[in-house]
Amino acid sequence: MLYDLSLRMHYAYEVPVSGGRHVVRLLPLSIPGRQRLIAGTIGATPSPEERSDSVDFFDNAATSMVFRKAHETLTIRMQARVQVETLAPEADLSPTIERLADELAAIWSIDAAAPHHFAGRSPRLGDDPDIAAYARKHVKSGMTVRQIAADISKAIHTDFTYDPEATSVDTTPREAFTLKAGVCQDFSHVMIVALRSLGIPAGYVSGFLRTIPPPGKERLEGADAMHAWVRFWAGATLGWMEIDPTNDMFVNSDHIVVGYGRDYSDVAPVIGVLKSYGNQEIDQAVDVIPVK
Repeated sequence: MLYDLSLRMHYAYEVPVSGGRHVVRLLPLSIPGRQRLIAGTIGATPSPEERSDSVDFFDNAATSMVFRKAHETLTIRMQARVQVETLAPEADLSPTIERLADELAAIWSIDAAAPHHFAGRSPRLGDDPDIAAYARKHVKSGMTVRQIAADISKAIHTDFTYDPEATSVDTTPREAFTLKAGVCQDFSHVMIVALRSLGIPAGYVSGFLRTIPPPGKERLEGADAMHAWVRFWAGATLGWMEIDPTNDMFVNSDHIVVGYGRDYSDVAPVIGVLKSYGNQEIDQAVDVIPVK
C-alpha cells in the first residue's frame, strides 16, 4: 500500500516565546520487508536558527531545532510518501510462557532491537501490582507468548472505553487502568506494563493509522491522527510482533511506523523547552491518503 502523509502541528503562545529547543520525531521509518520511506521532509515556520538531523539509539529519525528569536506561533510540518507491505499471516511459533525466559537468556545482543531493553522498567512505566494481577488472569499453563498478547489485547479493548477527554499526555498507566478509559497511548502503556509483568519484553510504537470514513461519508481533510500500539518479543523464531490494543488487531498495512521506544517518552512527536510564562494552544491536522 502506497500512502501520502501530511501532518501540521500549530502552537499558538499567549505571550511571545524565545529560546526554544525542540526534538521532532515525525518521519516514518524504513523497515526492510515491512515499510519504505520513499521521500519525506520536516519543516517549521518560523525557520529555526539551528537544525540538525540524526538517528537516535532506537534508530528513529530525529530532527533538532533551535529558535532563538521571539515568536508568537510555531508550525511544524511533515510530508512523506511511504510504501507499506501487506504482511502474510505467520504460524504461531512463539514459545510457551514457561520457555520464554530461556530463549531471552540466550540473546546476547544489546543493540537497538535487543529485547533486554524492553523487559524492565522504563522512564514512564514501572511495576504495577494491579495491572500485573490483571495480566495473570489471562494466562494459563502452556499458552504461547502470541496467545497471551492476543488475549490481553482483547481484554483491554473490551474492558476499556476510548475517551479522549478522560486522560492527558501525562496520565500514568495506573490512572488509566483505574479509569478503564483513555486513548491509544494509555491502552498501549497499560498493555506494555501487563506484558512486562509476565516476563514478556514489550515496547511502544508511534505512528499513523489509516482511517476509513463511515459508509456514505467523505473523508474529512486533516481528520486523521497519530496513533500508538505495542510490540512484543515473541521468542527467537518470530522475534518482534506488533499488536494494536485500541483496535484489538495485529498490525498490518494500515499501520505506518514512525518510531520504536520503551514508552512514549522515547518517541514523543515533539519534545523540548522554551522561555515563556504564558499558556499555549496546540492544533494538529493529519492526513493519511492511499495513493491510487
